[in-house]
This record gives sequence, structure tokens and C-alpha cells, in this order.
Amino acid sequence: QEFVTVLVRDPRTQKEDSWHSYVDYEIFIHTNSMCFTRKTSCVRRRFREFVWLRQRLQSNAVLIQLPELPSKTPFFNMNNPHHVDHRRQGLQEFLEKIVQDALLLSDSRLHLFLQTQLSPEDMEACVSGQTKYSVADAIHKFASLNRRFPVEEEERKKEKNNADSDSESSSSGLGPSDDSISCGCKASSASEES
Repeated sequence: QEFVTVLVRDPRTQKEDSWHSYVDYEIFIHTNSMCFTRKTSCVRRRFREFVWLRQRLQSNAVLIQLPELPSKTPFFNMNNPHHVDHRRQGLQEFLEKIVQDALLLSDSRLHLFLQTQLSPEDMEACVSGQTKYSVADAIHKFASLNRRFPVEEEERKKEKNNADSDSESSSSGLGPSDDSISCGCKASSASEES
């Protein structure tokens, strides 16, 4: 029996600049579905990226009535745990319904959204063939950047040492390097108490 478990969790406030902040959420996927390139993945997304995803999915699946996102209220307060959790629950319900629809699962944007940290612009470019990498390449690259088990890390170092010097460089265009990816899947530090 195929399954797709999707969890939206761990809301965090991020500083955009000195005046603006936003909340992003961790999206955790665990599946045995053949539709997914990676069987487990974890990315962070903000609300406006969910809005973008819904618009893209709707434009490609005109005959399907997509589930609604939680309403964007002008009174949303990121410092109010109830508001943040209500939105988190709504985002999770949205994704749970999306991943149950075979037609929607055929959209590459959904897979890039769920399994990479590419921006909406980069996802569009990838899907339309304007990048040097394919959708599968992007997902594999992100997964290799985001490994968290020491054994896998050692294997990666060995592979890197054995690779040609002209093989894939760190400026592959697939987004941030190891050091700048911040995914909540990694062990939380003890200082994160709330």
C-alpha cells in the first residue's frame, strides 16, 4: 500500500530585513510512493510560497477544485501562537489533500516545492527547461546538501575526493551551498525553547 505522510511543523520567525519578518514552516515528507524521487525530505517554506504553489497547480489542473489555503488575514500576528498554529494546521491540511491527487502529483513544481529549497522563480525556470539541471537533479542535489547522518557525510567526502576536479562544482546554480541551508530537520539546539 502506497502512502505519503506530510507534516507541516516547527514554525519559525525569520528576519527578512530590519523592518520585516515572516514565519516559515518545516515540510517533512515520508513516503514509499513511486511518484517521489526522494522517500524522505525536509524543507522550509513560507506562506507566500504556498500561495504561489496553489496558483501554479490551479493553472495546470483547471478542472480540479484545489483545496483552499488558510485565509490570509490582515490581522495575522506572528507573535500569537494560536494564529501561527492555526495557519500551520491549514497548510498541513492543504498539502495532505494535494498529495492524494494523482494529477497534482504529476506536476514537477509540487515536487520541487516539497523536496528542494529552490525559490519559485528557480522552480519555474527548472520546470520550463531553462536551467542546466533537471527536476530530479535538483531534488538529488538538495538531498545531498542536506544529509544529516555522519555515515552519509563520510561517504560524500569519499566521493568528493575520488571525483574529477572538473566534475560538478559548488556553483551548480541549484541554490545555496551546504553552509547556508537551514532546514529544521537537523537536530534542534537546546537553546530553542518556547
